[in-house]
Amino acid sequence: MTRKPTKWLLLLIAPILSAVIIYSCTSSSAANADNAPMIPSLPVIALQQMAATVYQEYSASLEGSKDIEIRPQVEGYIEKIFVDEGARVHKGQILFKINDRTYREQLNNAKANLQTAKANLTTAEINVSKIKPLVENNIVSDVQLKSAQAAYNAAVAQVAQAEALVRNAAINLSYTLVTAPTDGYIGRIPMKTGSLVGMNTIEPLTVLSELKTVYAYFSLSENDFLRFKEQYAGNSVEEKIKQMPPVDLVLPDGSVYPLKGKVEIVSGQFNNTTGSISFRAEFPNPNGQLRSGNTGKIRLPLLLPASVVVPQEATYDMQDKTFAFIVADSNKVASVPITISTKTGNYYLVAKGVKAGDKIVFSGVDKLQDGNVIQPQLISMDSILKIKPL
Repeated sequence: MTRKPTKWLLLLIAPILSAVIIYSCTSSSAANADNAPMIPSLPVIALQQMAATVYQEYSASLEGSKDIEIRPQVEGYIEKIFVDEGARVHKGQILFKINDRTYREQLNNAKANLQTAKANLTTAEINVSKIKPLVENNIVSDVQLKSAQAAYNAAVAQVAQAEALVRNAAINLSYTLVTAPTDGYIGRIPMKTGSLVGMNTIEPLTVLSELKTVYAYFSLSENDFLRFKEQYAGNSVEEKIKQMPPVDLVLPDGSVYPLKGKVEIVSGQFNNTTGSISFRAEFPNPNGQLRSGNTGKIRLPLLLPASVVVPQEATYDMQDKTFAFIVADSNKVASVPITISTKTGNYYLVAKGVKAGDKIVFSGVDKLQDGNVIQPQLISMDSILKIKPL
């Protein structure tokens, strides 16, 4: 048989139950407070609109101001090669020797013929001097004098002809030593010792590049060319080119060549196949750092009208679109797509999506979602903006 709790027992338990209930509620409230999400503190920038200079890069191929094909002037076997590919040579330096035995014998033969011609001239001169007094004394007719004089004139002509043959043979002999026509660098040498070469050989012995000045050839598309014509003053393309500032050459390793170049000429017409037009920029090359056949990129300055500047760090990409987080009312963030007109360095120049004065999250965008609340920490745009102003 169960006994009912007495009144005094209920009075004893009630305070204990109240304390337990109060403690439980207090612990629950503390736990909820500890688990509440923290509001992140993120840097925020106010966007600015400004005109700027950006740089467009165009692939370029380099050539020496003079790329001279070295070709043989006589036929024969290469007897010796005095230089190696890539060597720097000076004007007059011997590059190749072609076997000269044939041409040396031709010179000796021409000299012998010259001596014979000179001897015949002496004989003809003696005959004239012997007949002349006889004619004057009417001992012989003047016909004999005229005949002797004609023989003398023929002997003079033979001497002149023999001298020309000697000079020609000497020239041919000199051609067996192929020399550098100017200072420069030796290119590829396709022929080797023992190769038969001549004036009809298709390939040159080598190509000598004079590299005190280097030309960088590059092309602009039709749209870029129209933009170029609108940007610079002048009634003709030549006048507009004169208004262009110096340009940079970006080397294959990403470094910038230390000396500036100048755009000089432009092709007269567009290439029908590529739809582009060719330009040439000239760069000084005093130390021979640039070589023919090198590649690089020409960096042309482009002046843009006022655009909203957005740091690339403040954006993220999704499905081929670029977004930024705008800070709206109550410090809630909302992602908006932006339309990029061009890029310079680490900055986007934006045509649509945001406007000057809008506040966007500068960093930490990868951790945000639409509707998140943040504690904005406003930082100056000038402190991070390094784009070159006009």
